[in-house]
Amino acid sequence: MSFDFDATVVGAGAVGLACGRALAARGLSVLVLEREGAIGQGVSSRNSEVIHGGLYYPTGSLKARFCVEGRRALYAFLESRKVEHWKCGKLIVATEPDEVGRLDAIFDQAVANDVEGVQRLTAGQALALEPELRVEAALLSPESGVFDSHGYMLALQGEIEDAGGSVVVSTPFDRAEPLPGGGFRITAGGAGGTVLTTRLLVTAAGLQAQDAAGRIDGYPAGGIPKAHYGKGVYFRLTGRAPFDRLIYPPPIPGALGTHYRKDLGGQAVFGPDLTYVDGEDYSVDPAKAGEFAAYVRRFWPGLLDNALTPDYAGVRPKLHGPGEPQPDFQLHGARQHGLAGLVALFGIESPGLTSSLAIGEAVVAMLQEHA
Repeated sequence: MSFDFDATVVGAGAVGLACGRALAARGLSVLVLEREGAIGQGVSSRNSEVIHGGLYYPTGSLKARFCVEGRRALYAFLESRKVEHWKCGKLIVATEPDEVGRLDAIFDQAVANDVEGVQRLTAGQALALEPELRVEAALLSPESGVFDSHGYMLALQGEIEDAGGSVVVSTPFDRAEPLPGGGFRITAGGAGGTVLTTRLLVTAAGLQAQDAAGRIDGYPAGGIPKAHYGKGVYFRLTGRAPFDRLIYPPPIPGALGTHYRKDLGGQAVFGPDLTYVDGEDYSVDPAKAGEFAAYVRRFWPGLLDNALTPDYAGVRPKLHGPGEPQPDFQLHGARQHGLAGLVALFGIESPGLTSSLAIGEAVVAMLQEHA
């Protein structure tokens, strides 16, 4: 049978757009559906805009593989499309003697993950790079950086549209029904919306990933992982940025911890912390400034009183709750859910932005393998 589109992607964040771009690059007609009024309004625009090196993740995991592959592809993409970015490098700092051993473990993990150029630094070597640090020892990750995530997503959208595809906003995904001969009938747009058919379907809905899967007829409910929402807030520094490089403490359980970045505008931002919430709450409590300041002074004792102002908040789609082990990305194909031509993505939090181009390629490979 003929279809309205070869492939439909649910979600126009960085990962959904990267999937759409990878599909369009194979000559497929592509539709990307987005419920918000513009692309990238969810997880993709409420983060640190950091390009991660790939140091931390268990070797052989999807996070480790996609982060390294995605980061290499991302720098090449940003350079060729003239999207603003800065390979500033990152220092992971031990501020107490008992944290130095954790740096050794991260270094070994980075080497196993094929991360280029990671170096062990003494306190003196770290201070030569960033004199205002409080540090016992550090690791330098020269491949880490920051970038304009919205400019990146606009470039992805442009490539989809240049290939004849469409990115349609203000059009929520309502449901999908597998067709007897293969493919799907999709209803989208809410009341008075539209019905269309597609041969392939990808759900990359971020915080709504579980909801999107539940709207596909025949998707086994037991195969949808439980959703958890991890909120992180950010505070901005009033005054001169103290460091050029990203500054990270050793990771905390379930996240990388509150860190420092100098953004592309030259301003210093600290965050995120991690609090589990019930939904999409983007408020920032100004009273948290004192808590942030105490944490930041562990690696920057020069922070002045009352120098932090509330900035913004993000909510991350986690697959683990408080105290639980942090799981890998989940890409569910026909082997997991039994529906040919469908890939559903779950738990695409950090380093999902860095990994997005690699995730797009992996989704195409999964669809081609089944075909």
